Amino acid sequence: MLSPLTMNLDELLDKIRACRLCEAQLPLGPKPVLRASATARLLVVGQAPGIRVHESGIPWNDASGMRLREWLRMERERFYDQSQVAIVPMGFCYPGKGSSGDLPPRPECRQTWHPQLIPLLTNIELILLIGHYAQDFFLGARRRGTLTDTVRAWADYAPRYFPLPHPSPRNVGWFKQNPWFEAEVLPALRERIRALFPPGR
Repeated sequence: MLSPLTMNLDELLDKIRACRLCEAQLPLGPKPVLRASATARLLVVGQAPGIRVHESGIPWNDASGMRLREWLRMERERFYDQSQVAIVPMGFCYPGKGSSGDLPPRPECRQTWHPQLIPLLTNIELILLIGHYAQDFFLGARRRGTLTDTVRAWADYAPRYFPLPHPSPRNVGWFKQNPWFEAEVLPALRERIRALFPPGR
């Protein structure tokens, strides 16, 4: 078996898309949804595909994605250009419904595929960590005690990482309770995105 250092990125993506590791636990069956290329400079790490994304096969193809692109002030065309933006959730398949939203991402992806995939994305300059699953995996002990505290301390993780809450409509209450996010964090996020992708280029 090829090691993560010698495996071609396209070969690895083919293996991931053919993955059946947790097939028995997935209510709609396996359908890994991710995008990546060796030239991408921005990495978007979310939770796991929702039902609409599972059906379409297009990541962030829902209300959460619309809000995320508004946060970034990024047009849809650039967001879905995998030569510029890699989209790699913590779980690649729809995990099913829980009592209060979707179930957590399956652990098999972060255990099996992320340690092989992330090192092959060698041109990434900024990683958006959306939600506490992504923040826990990438930040480890550097993560604050709560998502709110981690997001508020976003500058401590620069320039490599930028922690964010999930843009789901379910989090509208959090946005209202934390006005500093829109007033302070989003302008800083947009400045980073503009620096990464200057207008007109």
